[in-house]
Amino acid sequence: MDYDLIVIGSGPGGYVAAIRASQLGLKTAIVEKESLGGICLNWGCIPTKALLKSAQVFEYLNHAADYGINTNGGEVNFEAVIKRSRGVADGMSKGVQFLMKKNKIDVIIGYGVLKSKGTVSVKSNDGTTKDFTAKNIILATGGRSRELPNLKQDGKKVIGYRQAMILPQQPKSMVVVGSGAIGIEFAYFYNAIGTKVTVVEYLDNIVPLEDEEVSKGLLRSLKKQGINIMTGSTVESVDTSGEGCRVNVKTASGNQVLEADVVLSAIGISTNIEGIGLEENGVKTDKGKVLVDDFYKTNVDGVYAIGDIVKGQALAHVASAEGIICVEKIAGHSPEPLDYNNIPGCTYCSPEVASVGYTEKAAKEAGYEIKVGKFPFSASGKASAAGAKDGFVKVIFDAKYGEFLGAHMLGYNVTEMIAEVVTARKLETTGHEIIKSVHPHPTMSEAVMEAAADAYGEVIHL
Repeated sequence: MDYDLIVIGSGPGGYVAAIRASQLGLKTAIVEKESLGGICLNWGCIPTKALLKSAQVFEYLNHAADYGINTNGGEVNFEAVIKRSRGVADGMSKGVQFLMKKNKIDVIIGYGVLKSKGTVSVKSNDGTTKDFTAKNIILATGGRSRELPNLKQDGKKVIGYRQAMILPQQPKSMVVVGSGAIGIEFAYFYNAIGTKVTVVEYLDNIVPLEDEEVSKGLLRSLKKQGINIMTGSTVESVDTSGEGCRVNVKTASGNQVLEADVVLSAIGISTNIEGIGLEENGVKTDKGKVLVDDFYKTNVDGVYAIGDIVKGQALAHVASAEGIICVEKIAGHSPEPLDYNNIPGCTYCSPEVASVGYTEKAAKEAGYEIKVGKFPFSASGKASAAGAKDGFVKVIFDAKYGEFLGAHMLGYNVTEMIAEVVTARKLETTGHEIIKSVHPHPTMSEAVMEAAADAYGEVIHL
């Protein structure tokens, strides 16, 4: 065998798995068809955060007077904003190249296919094909922007997230279809820099996976910022024959036609499982996902799968955790299976959204008797000083044993705060232990302690 392990795909699942494998002494190679780091580093998590930061800086300039600073406002150089975002992504991709070299991992550029048990066939950009052998193969091929039959992407007028990051010029108006994390982040970004944005959501709540109170709170904030949001609505068709787009939207009160320069389809992702040799080798799939056990082994010996193409949330940090668990199992260790109910979810609009565990509704449906606490940032000294009083922290505990069932946050920098709850839940921390853990003052994170105290009738600052 050429290798102990070959990983197909170098996203946050693939490259992390490769590094951990190398640390454990496995001779490892990674196959990548495009750029190291995959979608996350090149076209997803990282460059979008760079765009969002530019939007936040612009907002600061336009609200500088609120902080006692006199400026002449600012002007968006859209081309420079995009260029900065691409520069950040390129830098991160180069960082992964360095990590591959540091960990003595062979990088094979080309399109990898599972040819047979123990063999990966790689077609390079010049059209030549070469086979590589390994005792173990991990499939980490990720996902792509999902398309609906009535919302076909042409890459110019009807676009996916990838094109939304590199538009040649800023659109004057945009319709965003879907209000999950991707849709809301782009809606916030484009609205903040001056594009007229309408969000169309099929369900009754935006960010529909979040707790309903968070959804309603975010809706109020985004509307206040000037974003038009239509819930309980469906895009029936898009006419791109004219200069712009005419979007036919079905609502509870009848059909409406919206006009926009660009339509962004943000209705989720499709998995990249076609054309990688699954069917030919009898690897079982179901509803677009590769079937695996708790340690990511498929039904074929020596073949594993992680990330967006398997069960669980399609998130970068989930893929990384899966990659580490998978490789540690291959190396003969005894890792714990991943707890998919303790995975934090984050949306990086402003105000930010962060959550983990049960929503209030889900906890009740699971049969728990619960205690719920809530602390608004309007009562937080740090939030007031920062000029960021929108939002709240909501915590949910099991009334009987004090188990920390979930937390839901809306506000400034809450994506940096949610890890406290993830760790607390991992350590089986109770509500009383959170209350008695002294939090620094003044900080946004005090709100977690205060919300826990509210759940038990001990809150001080409300």
